Amino acid sequence: MAKVISNFARRTRTLMNAPVLACKAGSVTCSKNWRLNSSFVGADAEGVNPLHPKILITGSLGQLGTGLARELRQKYGRNNVIMSDIIKPSKEVKESGPYLFADILEFKALQEMIVTHDIDWIIHFSALLSAVGENNVPLAMRVNIEGLHNVLELARQYRLKLFVPSTIGAFGPDSPRNPTPDMCIQRPRTIYGVSKVHAELMGEYYFHKYGLDFRSLRFPGVISADTHAGGGTTDYAVAIFHEALRTGTFNCYLRPDTRMPMMYITDCLKSVAQFMEVPDSDMKLRTYNVTAMSFTPEELAEEVKKYVPNFTITYNPDGRQQIADSWPEVFDDHNARADWGWKHEHDLQAMCKIIFDAITPMYR
Repeated sequence: MAKVISNFARRTRTLMNAPVLACKAGSVTCSKNWRLNSSFVGADAEGVNPLHPKILITGSLGQLGTGLARELRQKYGRNNVIMSDIIKPSKEVKESGPYLFADILEFKALQEMIVTHDIDWIIHFSALLSAVGENNVPLAMRVNIEGLHNVLELARQYRLKLFVPSTIGAFGPDSPRNPTPDMCIQRPRTIYGVSKVHAELMGEYYFHKYGLDFRSLRFPGVISADTHAGGGTTDYAVAIFHEALRTGTFNCYLRPDTRMPMMYITDCLKSVAQFMEVPDSDMKLRTYNVTAMSFTPEELAEEVKKYVPNFTITYNPDGRQQIADSWPEVFDDHNARADWGWKHEHDLQAMCKIIFDAITPMYR
């Protein structure tokens, strides 16, 4: 709560010294300073709660952004969370709350957005994932590295809190794989992993050099019911549910014994929301591992058969197998659990039940 009050105090000082700007809010004419004089317990005529942070989510139409926006809007207010991306949003997204076009490579446009909308936090999801990045390395370097530099510099300039997700892909074949601790040799072999190690180190550098409140969580494979595969090496664990119900079969691009850490999406989103409110004094690291479970394609297929008894799976490893073989098998996240109370809720069995309950009606 102290951090939220601090953000509000900073915004109050800025606005008290700024010229009054007229705005329209429905039938109400108000000034920018109007919300400073409104009740401190609710939203103003713009639907903005001044006690809560203003949050910008980049790359918000990917696997995590929409769900996180929904969770943060429930917590901080509908108009306190702004989604952004370079893709035209669906009608549902447009109606759910503020959405802006934002190209992460356009520094000036991002700067204008941060100033105009009085942003306090940036949650930076814009990135090309592992398999997609390997197919277009120059683009991955621009989006994953140049885009990161833009948000780092803007967060420094405007003293924002910055969250940048990291990944199991930040580790490599020289890393200990079972378990993989927070601090160890990394040396990834994909441009996605290299860019994430770069993000972790640059964020820590900005923290020590400039006092930037940089935060990062290394996610395992993230599995959800309502999001289809998006170009990651762990995406088989999303596609398998839909293919089981749609065709009764699944062709897996990994070996049956390929073990990787995983997490159900609600646990992932909860970890971000919780981590963003952790006091600095409780954080011994700027980047933490978080996880919930580890399994193989063969073990997941056995769980799928409980819901689709005639389900069959074949294994035809492709180039993603080499990526998976360089990644952790089991994540060690004891520091996150000890330092700020991270705790997952869903194991493999619970996750499978939730997903099948959610998607089975789609295929009937």
